[in-house]
Amino acid sequence: MLTSLRASRAIKHGVNIIKGAPIYTMYQHISGRNYIKLHYAPPFKLYHSVTQTRKDSEFSLPREDYTLNQDVAKANWMITKLCKEGNITEAREVFDVMLDQDVITWTALISGYINCGLIKEARELFDRVDAMKNVVTWTVMISGYLKTKRIYEAESLFYEMPDKNVVAWNTMLDGYIRGDMIEKALVLFDGMEKRNVVSWNMVISGSVNCGRVEEARRLFGEMPTRDVISWTIMISGLARNERVDEARLLFDRMPERNVVSWNAMISGYAQNMRLGEAYGLFETMPEKNVKSWNIMITGFIQNGELEIAKRLFNEMPSKNVVSWTAMISGCMRYGESEEALKMFLAMNKGRKVNPNEGTFVSVLGACSDLAGLGEGMQIHQVISKTIYQDSEFVISALINMYSKCGELVMARKMFDDGSRGKRDLVLWNSMIVAYAHHGCGREATMVFEEMQNTGFMPNDVTYVGLLSACSHAGLVHEGLNYFYALLRDKSVTVREDHYTCVVDLYGRAGRLEEAFVLIKESPLKDSKHALGALLLGCNIHGNGDIGKLVAEKLMDVEIEKAGSYVLLSNMYISSGKWKEAEMVKVKMMDGGLKKQPGCSWIEVGNKFHVFVVGDKSHRESDAIHCLLFDLHKKMKKIGYALLDNFMMEEDFLLI
Repeated sequence: MLTSLRASRAIKHGVNIIKGAPIYTMYQHISGRNYIKLHYAPPFKLYHSVTQTRKDSEFSLPREDYTLNQDVAKANWMITKLCKEGNITEAREVFDVMLDQDVITWTALISGYINCGLIKEARELFDRVDAMKNVVTWTVMISGYLKTKRIYEAESLFYEMPDKNVVAWNTMLDGYIRGDMIEKALVLFDGMEKRNVVSWNMVISGSVNCGRVEEARRLFGEMPTRDVISWTIMISGLARNERVDEARLLFDRMPERNVVSWNAMISGYAQNMRLGEAYGLFETMPEKNVKSWNIMITGFIQNGELEIAKRLFNEMPSKNVVSWTAMISGCMRYGESEEALKMFLAMNKGRKVNPNEGTFVSVLGACSDLAGLGEGMQIHQVISKTIYQDSEFVISALINMYSKCGELVMARKMFDDGSRGKRDLVLWNSMIVAYAHHGCGREATMVFEEMQNTGFMPNDVTYVGLLSACSHAGLVHEGLNYFYALLRDKSVTVREDHYTCVVDLYGRAGRLEEAFVLIKESPLKDSKHALGALLLGCNIHGNGDIGKLVAEKLMDVEIEKAGSYVLLSNMYISSGKWKEAEMVKVKMMDGGLKKQPGCSWIEVGNKFHVFVVGDKSHRESDAIHCLLFDLHKKMKKIGYALLDNFMMEEDFLLI
């Protein structure tokens, strides 16, 4: 209560509540990149003094108690408390029965409405004829508009303000910068009656974030006084714009450094693939925090040095969720999905660090790669007890996991129930891709049509999933119609993946000449994926003429890959050209190339059964082969196109 009593009189005397006043913090992404972010401080806790001289970016309570009317002060304290708890109706009731009100009363309730998202009610109260307002009240109202991204209304109100202090100017400046309106921010900055170091830091940060590095450098050079944040913003901005050597020169000139400054410089080196210098600086840091370690770990992961990242991770004195998520994601990225699962289990063992959205997305990806349905379902159970169960990204990862584990019905259930009517484009794309993965082309097209009917516009990922679904289901006419629609849609960039899907569509349907022409007339001449898809089509349909041309081109593109040689050899064998097949095999052996045997596994009764091409060591190998041959005959009987090389020699076997 004492805090409230002091605050009440302080606001009357022009001390400014900081709701809406931006302060600087460093925000670190999982990727290891550091960005300067402006955060709003909590309401009704700290107050910013205009006359403060020691540090303009700090906030403190006034030391003297100026309160005269104790009844008003008590009511103000109650309104502030109710607003903070979200009980805005009760706060309004207290306000309405008050016999005497002061400016803090009005400001507290207006701010309460804004914090509850009731901007209209806040403005109605603000506009009342009997409203008591000072510079703080105006700033709170402007901040409310900026918080809801209503910049032009905030701008209009700002220019109506009878008196402005530096906090009001900074609030509007921050709104322009957050709204990517850097030109207006610069104009406002030039016209500011008063500036403090926060003003300069904001406009420099806005400039570097827009890529206007020279503008930022000019402003930095004109600063009358700089703090450690000013230097850090400039160093981080230079590094992000690939001017890391300039950033280092600035870093070396810093009169004082803190751990954030060191982290910014290390992150700059890591982002620019200069890990040696990053690690050297990391080793000389006088003080490291968990972010310092995370930057180095993420940098090594992004540069393919997973083992070094693991060593650093094990040496960390303390780890947070970013540390664990980075390692789980790194293991999954480099094919160590089993290790990613072990990491997740170790993370949860001590219950000291709780997973976040990124953690769940990464570990579900590992379950997808391993087809680990049991593990995925257990993680789903964990997610259902957290706030992330409604996250679109987590639901998308669950759809992908269930789909790749063969549980398409469960994937559809997640799509229908999990999103609870809050579907975004990511979820629609996930369901389309899931159907494509299972060859359910009709279902994928139905989801696509439903998506369009609900008002969502497809993106490049949507079309890749849709074209792939049509290809696997043999829906040639529908697939081509979608492709032509994509070419007409100027809002979506046509990628190599889209052309490759169409080549595969043609190839599976036996329309090899059209696929060959598409490759020649599109940006796919040197695309190994498109050429590989066409070569597979030639192999299926026994077209040796086009197949030979495509294989030769593919061998030029993928000199060290054995897959092209294998496909060409199989194609020759299937058409009875044994001599040509032998020549391809000799050429492949002379080049020291060897096709890695195919491998697959299934889980039965909590036990994994691994199968490798040509291996007959499984105890039920004879029964399995009999079943496969029986399936082969049935599939051929119903007209399904199969490779006729099921009985090829072991070195070239493709199933």
